[in-house]
Amino acid sequence: MASPAPKSPEQSEKSKKYDRQLRLWNDHGQKLLGDAHICLINANALGTEILKSLVLPGIGSFTIIDGKKVSDEDIGSNFFLDADSAGKSRAQVARDQLAELNPDVRGEHIDEGIEQILNNDPDFLNKFTIVIGCAMTEKSLILLSKKLWDLDIPLIVCRTIGFVGYIRVQVKEHTIVERHPDNEIPDLRLDKPFEGLKNHCDSINLDSLDLKDHSHTPYVIILYKYLQKWLEIHEDIPKNWTEKDEFRNMIRNGIRKGENDVPVDEENFDEAIKAVNTCIYKTTVPSSIKKILNDNSCINLNAKSSSFWIIAKAIRDFMENEGDGLLPLKGALPDMIADTEKFVSLLQVYRKQAIADVEAVWRRTLQLLRQLGKPSEAIPEHDVKLYCRHASELTVQRGTSIADEYDPKMINANEIAQSLENPESLMVHYVVLRGIEKFQGEYNAYPGEFDDHVEPDIVKLKACISKLLGEWGCGPLSKDDYVHEYCRYGGAELHSVSATIGGLVAQEAVKFITHQYIPINNTFIYDAMSCNGSTFTF
Repeated sequence: MASPAPKSPEQSEKSKKYDRQLRLWNDHGQKLLGDAHICLINANALGTEILKSLVLPGIGSFTIIDGKKVSDEDIGSNFFLDADSAGKSRAQVARDQLAELNPDVRGEHIDEGIEQILNNDPDFLNKFTIVIGCAMTEKSLILLSKKLWDLDIPLIVCRTIGFVGYIRVQVKEHTIVERHPDNEIPDLRLDKPFEGLKNHCDSINLDSLDLKDHSHTPYVIILYKYLQKWLEIHEDIPKNWTEKDEFRNMIRNGIRKGENDVPVDEENFDEAIKAVNTCIYKTTVPSSIKKILNDNSCINLNAKSSSFWIIAKAIRDFMENEGDGLLPLKGALPDMIADTEKFVSLLQVYRKQAIADVEAVWRRTLQLLRQLGKPSEAIPEHDVKLYCRHASELTVQRGTSIADEYDPKMINANEIAQSLENPESLMVHYVVLRGIEKFQGEYNAYPGEFDDHVEPDIVKLKACISKLLGEWGCGPLSKDDYVHEYCRYGGAELHSVSATIGGLVAQEAVKFITHQYIPINNTFIYDAMSCNGSTFTF
């Protein structure tokens, strides 16, 4: 294989600039972020906070859609606006301010509402990676939801009023390659050693090693050796606590002894004893991965199948043939006490097998591309390598349409009714926020937005909420306190709450763009007064 070309000065500078985040989503995640085009609808305080948290890490470009002018309320709540902004295009001022944060990012603005844009140009949204809508009206939201659902483009809808924040995610199907689990189990295959591992370990005789080499042998080899001894007298690997404790004692008895028959200090054996729980297990395919590989989208590929499903099918074919029922080997080892030469030699054994597995999956990927009539360059080899390395983490999320949520027959009314029975549940905020959307549709204002309308608006908002609950077949709210509180807010945004929710929305957007980490499933509600948050599925 040819040596990679040295990085250009431009790449080197970007790597330095984005160094900290590259540790989170790596260079391939950063590339996806740099290729992304974000659409923001409404540049209020929340909207600008979201874009700020996406511009700084280096999204490729953004477009702000907002037909409003900067008001005194905007200046009071939006960190990016000042008195000189009053009366100007909110979209343009926000675009100009945000673009200054990162010269790598391109920004555009459109001084129109989303409904008007879609009526004039139905294909307008096709170019975006993800669309984020802030404080949208019910009518606009339903229109946008249906359009993006058909286009299969992720939509994040969010709003903050007073001390409450709301996030709703719509995605038809989202695939995740790198889940980044908190506790990753090493892929060692000690119970089912591949030929290279077996040959390498069998070539080492622990009993014939001197004390120095004995105490610097990688613990993976120690586990392998003692597992072979265990299997000479047992039918299966140690599984329960009693058997594993017996297995640990076998390893403990293998520690060399010094004067007066006292065991010497061999840290590698101590590591092996501690690693019994995490490294001695049945190598199997996780049930979540079996579900993906048996999914209709994986088994029955077509010309519209995404790269995810094509590579998944190649992995499935590999398992049924070269892989002997197992996923491709990761080819990585945990850190351990050992001399450099012994560790590197063992690591090369795993890497050699991992490379062979990738090559087999790559060949099968090319075969599938030919069958589907797609060019071989449609899926690069480095993508196949990435999928093989994270084959045990592959995840598919399928969501529901926001527009369906506005159909009383489609919404999960049982979830709402059960949650409302719990006085600690944040579901009440969802209900009131939906009532506020109805109020906006009828009166073209937030409840309590005008000081002399607070008391009358309380009555009107109660009526909107009662009508909504009646459509869902739910009983009335147990307390009116929340209705009074929201009317007191008058639709106002608090910058601290918008900044918190803005950061969360940007984080979810990054997850969708990079296909890394697990995003919110459906709805998240945050109460800044109690600092509590909850997720709900409708």
